[in-house]
Amino acid sequence: MHFGNIYADEIVGKAYDRQLMKRFVGYVRPYWWLAATTLLLLPLAAAARLAQPWLLKVAIDGHIVTGKLAGLPLVAAGFLALIVSDSLLTFLQSWLLQYLGQKVMFDLRLELFTHLQRLPVAFFDRVPTGSLVTRVTSDVEVLGEMFAAGIITVVGDILFLAGIVGVMLWMNLKLSLVTFSVLPVLIWVAFTFRIRMRQAFREVRARLAQLNAFLAESIGGMAIVQLFGRQERERNEFTRLNAAYRDANLPVISWDASLYALVEALSSVAVGLIVWYGGGEIVRGGVTFGALVAFIQYIEKFFGPIRDLSSKYSVMQGAMAALERIFNLLDTERSEQPAGGEKAMAGGPQPPPAPVDTIEFRDVWFAYTPGEDVLRGLNLTIRRGEKVALVGETGGGKTTVTRLLSRFYEVERGAILFDGTDIRRLPLPELRRRIGVVLQEPYLFTGTVGFNISLGDPAAARRLEEAARLVGADRFIGKLSRGYDEEVRERGMNFSAGERQLISFARAVAFDPEILVLDEATASIDSEAERLIQEGLRALMAGRTSLVVAHRLSTIQDADRIIVIHRGEKAEEGSHRELLAAGGLYSKLYQLQFKD
Repeated sequence: MHFGNIYADEIVGKAYDRQLMKRFVGYVRPYWWLAATTLLLLPLAAAARLAQPWLLKVAIDGHIVTGKLAGLPLVAAGFLALIVSDSLLTFLQSWLLQYLGQKVMFDLRLELFTHLQRLPVAFFDRVPTGSLVTRVTSDVEVLGEMFAAGIITVVGDILFLAGIVGVMLWMNLKLSLVTFSVLPVLIWVAFTFRIRMRQAFREVRARLAQLNAFLAESIGGMAIVQLFGRQERERNEFTRLNAAYRDANLPVISWDASLYALVEALSSVAVGLIVWYGGGEIVRGGVTFGALVAFIQYIEKFFGPIRDLSSKYSVMQGAMAALERIFNLLDTERSEQPAGGEKAMAGGPQPPPAPVDTIEFRDVWFAYTPGEDVLRGLNLTIRRGEKVALVGETGGGKTTVTRLLSRFYEVERGAILFDGTDIRRLPLPELRRRIGVVLQEPYLFTGTVGFNISLGDPAAARRLEEAARLVGADRFIGKLSRGYDEEVRERGMNFSAGERQLISFARAVAFDPEILVLDEATASIDSEAERLIQEGLRALMAGRTSLVVAHRLSTIQDADRIIVIHRGEKAEEGSHRELLAAGGLYSKLYQLQFKD
């Protein structure tokens, strides 16, 4: 478990805020009525806040200074009503925004997960699981924080600030100019911090993805970590990644704290200028005491949203970095879409009628890494009902053949044909419904034994008990306290390797595939269980096309044909007896396994 460059999550370079937001608005559009309602509340809330300093001026100049206390209770009642109205409107606005945010996050998570399900297997070979989990959970959650902080309330703040500027200019032009003399400095500070904070947030999101990727792998392989005494090394690696995440956050904290402190300082400077200049104006009779108090109130309200801008800006920058990563994943399909996919083949011939009579690998070339061919011009024809076995050295390309057949990967040159039709012309669901695959390492989902056999498919559910009986899985399932309703823990760890494999066999049988692909499927089965499975598979394979990858040659001696794959090429072909008699590669492999 090494997290070097291979697990380094991409830190996106140049960003376009306007483009990101324009695209993001598309997810908000279905809930426009929520956004519209919130926008309608903004001017009402702004008016309630703007009127408060004005009523304070009226109370001071019209009643307190003059000594006319008769109307003061009414003014106080009005002031209280404005405060209550402001509070209620703010509550409604906040609730609607967060409700809108939850709706959008739900849609984004669903789209991301659906998109992940459509990506080719090659993508998951390169990208750590933890990084993808971060995008679907943490990155999307950041967008919820953006709504909570108030993406729409930023519009309200701008509206409120514009209202304050208008009222202040209307009340006293000179005092307003004195107040706004600090704005050029404020604008420069905001612009400077914007650039630096964006890059800092990119670093934070990338480092978090690396940390999650490491945790997913380390916890998943905890048994190996403990067996080989790697706890200290894993702890050191986690310490390094954890420190990198912490250090990535430090610039964010520094810029955030600096922005808040500078805005606070500029606010105090503005108040000091007003007290200095406004005090002189009061002495000269140019400004009333109530107007000066109102101005100070307006300044505090003016710099309040700007002070909050530091926290809102931090959230917005985090959201921009998250959006970059989310949209980068959603755009992956453009470069990762298998060559010759369904869209490209839409105008081609219709799928051949079932069942398939011949499967042909015609001059198939493939490489996982450019320049390192795994298959080199493979030609192979499998006829309906045949049991064909693939044998050869490890890494020779046997499993690659099965992966190409299921279109986990796409051939680079040549073609795989069903009755003369390129399988790339078949919709993937149609192709994969024809093929039942059992892998060497079975995967079980959290749920019940019955669910893991049928995977929730009604037709498969009707056949699950028969399928379990056919492969011999019913023998151990019948001994479970709850039978087919027995709970399966994460990755099926409460079952033995053999029992997990038997369940995966039953799963393949329950879906009644036309073509069976067994990739080292009996490697985890003991001899007795293997005997039972072989008996069941003989009945299962009758009338079906079967492609079996095997290292244990005892399991494929009854195959109709055995293909020896050597360095990506078909080296030998024939029955078990024919290949033994030929004295070639197969004979040598057989003698190595049975020399005792």
